[in-house]
Amino acid sequence: MMTFLLHLKSCPPSAVRSLMLQKQPNIRNMSSMAGGLRAASVVVLHRSLAPAFERFCQENRGPLALLGRSEPGKWTWPTLRTGPDTRMGRPQFHKYELGACTGSLVSLEEHSEQLKDMVTFFLGCGCPPEEALEKAGLPRRDPAGHGHVGAYKTAVPCVNIAGFCCPLVVTMRPLPQNKLERLVQDCVSVGGEQGQPIHIGDPELLGIKDLSKPDYGDPVACQPGHVPVFWPSQLTSLEAVSSCKTPLAFTSAPGCTVMADLKDMEAPASCLTPERIPEVHLISQDPLHYSITSASTVQKIRELETIIGIDPGNRGIGHLLCEGDLLRASLSLSHAHSVLITTGFPTHFQHDPPEETDGPPGAIALAAFLQALEKDVSMVIDQRAMNLFEKLVEEAVEQGVLRARIPMVTYRGGSAAAAQAFLCKNRDPKSPRFDHLVAIERTGRAADGNYYNARAVNVKHLVDPIDDLFLAARSLPGISSTGVGDGGNELGMGKVKEAVRSHIRNGEVIACDVEADFAVIAGVSNWGGYALACALYILNSCEVHGRYLRKAIGPSRAPGEQNWTQALPSVTKGEMACPRGTQRASVLSLHFLDLNWKKKKKKRENNAQGAASHMIPDSYRDQTMNALEHTQPKHPPVPESSLVFPPSPSYTALIMHHPYNANKKTHF
Repeated sequence: MMTFLLHLKSCPPSAVRSLMLQKQPNIRNMSSMAGGLRAASVVVLHRSLAPAFERFCQENRGPLALLGRSEPGKWTWPTLRTGPDTRMGRPQFHKYELGACTGSLVSLEEHSEQLKDMVTFFLGCGCPPEEALEKAGLPRRDPAGHGHVGAYKTAVPCVNIAGFCCPLVVTMRPLPQNKLERLVQDCVSVGGEQGQPIHIGDPELLGIKDLSKPDYGDPVACQPGHVPVFWPSQLTSLEAVSSCKTPLAFTSAPGCTVMADLKDMEAPASCLTPERIPEVHLISQDPLHYSITSASTVQKIRELETIIGIDPGNRGIGHLLCEGDLLRASLSLSHAHSVLITTGFPTHFQHDPPEETDGPPGAIALAAFLQALEKDVSMVIDQRAMNLFEKLVEEAVEQGVLRARIPMVTYRGGSAAAAQAFLCKNRDPKSPRFDHLVAIERTGRAADGNYYNARAVNVKHLVDPIDDLFLAARSLPGISSTGVGDGGNELGMGKVKEAVRSHIRNGEVIACDVEADFAVIAGVSNWGGYALACALYILNSCEVHGRYLRKAIGPSRAPGEQNWTQALPSVTKGEMACPRGTQRASVLSLHFLDLNWKKKKKKRENNAQGAASHMIPDSYRDQTMNALEHTQPKHPPVPESSLVFPPSPSYTALIMHHPYNANKKTHF
């Protein structure tokens, strides 16, 4: 059982005697967290509220790590004192009546009769492990031991249970930017899951307007070169008690704790596994925002980025690759709430419709998975192609590729103000309609204002100026952008325009001049759309990222429970997503690689391994199988011949099963 160490010098004799006579305090241990001497805060509620509050803690484990609770009427605790601070007369408790704090108390001795019908909950203190930060050379936040550091109410709601309904409360610690990742890893190594931050960056993203005005305690200044890092705080319990408006309740006063010796609790492993090692990645400068995911997840997405970077047309796209942009783009999309996707490259300008088949399947695949993640998704396309894309989306819904119709909009341009009005609610730059724009194989504006295909033919007369939206987004806080391309003339490739001009045929003319925050380069742009969908699956299957994403509030979301695998791209879905028209036949049967690709390779010997083994070059099959061996899927792999995405991190095999445009090798 847990032994609570009271500082006897600060306790009256009656309290000491009461504690000594209580040989077996009736407290249930409810934690699997770190062992040893731990600080705990207390919440004392009427027994009728105990089941609901226990569930509330279980649903909001980040700020309310439940260490244990007493049984009603079987154990009393007349007097409690703070851990490190033993000054006499300091209030240790807050008293709540009907939701309002009506006073501060040194002890609960005068309420001994009411306590007989109440339950005491012991909560772990959710703050950064000072031990880890001190080892790194950072001073204590409160070296003098006076007061307590600031905590802030956020706009993040906790999971509501019965009458307990309140916002998350967080504490903040500025960390040096150049040591950020190492310090976060140290905190997790010492504090386990409770040592992981729930937000790094701009406090306004949590709804905190001013760090100099905490709701509890004293402010902590964030010096230049430091980044504000936030952890969930057990002071959330005060907001919860206030929200339930019970006739009588008690809580620890802010900054006051009981020291609990949790000898029977398992300590977190000091040596973290790759699945638990957090990596910190910057995903936005304005507003400042970092994301967290595990080292193993990062490795998988980097492997994915390498695979889609294969250059089947030998066009020199290896010179355009932006290492890490697939990871950063997918992290940004994972945090997004509303995404605007654009696609459409009228490269076949003598046909009706002129769209090539590369782009729409990748866009639909990404939209499908964003829908599975319950994000708002819209598409902006050329007005002349509206009927085509409406039919495309309608068929995708009928075939089950999309869960619901995607709102389709057009943009005809006009001015920078028009672009801002399109992107922002009521033309307010602080209220964007979308927080991420994605272009997949979308015609990109060159430096001379024209739009060119790979052969340097101007197709401007077929293109609406959707580029203006990406240009406007560059100056609007809170909107990120991703461009997916395979030749340098696609929207967003302005980020690599110098490399395009130097290494891509006709690059001096065709290079897109409009930059996106993230440039995902792929051998075929559809691959980039598929890779973004797969990367989102990998990220949202990661416990470290999932906890950070939900701010340690609510239960984790298991991939199987969410049916995410059904939303992943597959060859069959890609075939459904290809625009109908003169280019339909160019996709062939959407098998693993098209016939034109095979003709470019050495003649392959006939074998008896079946059509699937013939469709993928041997070197790719070997690379894919090697990658699969390191993913350690939790579910049995699905045979390649089934042409569906396996319900496991075995994502690399499907990337090679892509819908490939037969005309892609010349890229008209």
